[in-house]
Amino acid sequence: MPIKPLIILPDPILRQVSKPVERVDAPLRKLADDMLATMYDAPGIGLAAIQIGEPLRMLVIDLAKEDETPAPQVFINPEILDSADARSVYEEGCLSIPDYYAEVERPASVRVKYLDRDGKLQELEAEGLMATCLQHEIDHLNGVLFIDHISKLKRDMVVKKFKKLARDKAPSKLAG
Repeated sequence: MPIKPLIILPDPILRQVSKPVERVDAPLRKLADDMLATMYDAPGIGLAAIQIGEPLRMLVIDLAKEDETPAPQVFINPEILDSADARSVYEEGCLSIPDYYAEVERPASVRVKYLDRDGKLQELEAEGLMATCLQHEIDHLNGVLFIDHISKLKRDMVVKKFKKLARDKAPSKLAG
């Protein structure tokens, strides 16, 4: 069942470092399924547990295009073991920062260690969009947002915009 992702402001939970998953069990797999439903509903290609208010080191990704068979992946306790010196730039967006996109430079490839949804230790060499997506979602688990990788000027503009939106959406006070 989809869960509404948290919006960046004023939610400081998104800046928390997520704690390691201690046991892969049925409730955790259910959470992974709910996260995938949320990601597909958004629509998005990746989602970290912290984005739905669960400060656990788990993320889901599916890079399949709309006309392709879904290929969901679950990463539990992911850890970047190595990253390339070569860099790549992708335009990134985030379910926690709706309707904002920016070019972000990151390592072009990474090697990641993680547990799969069955609790089996896996290692993955990723490049291209998968490498970018993994780094973006692992950043979430470490309390980092993609806007932390852009210039201070652009970041300040985004934060200002979201503070204004939060003020505009706040319920008006009734005179008493």
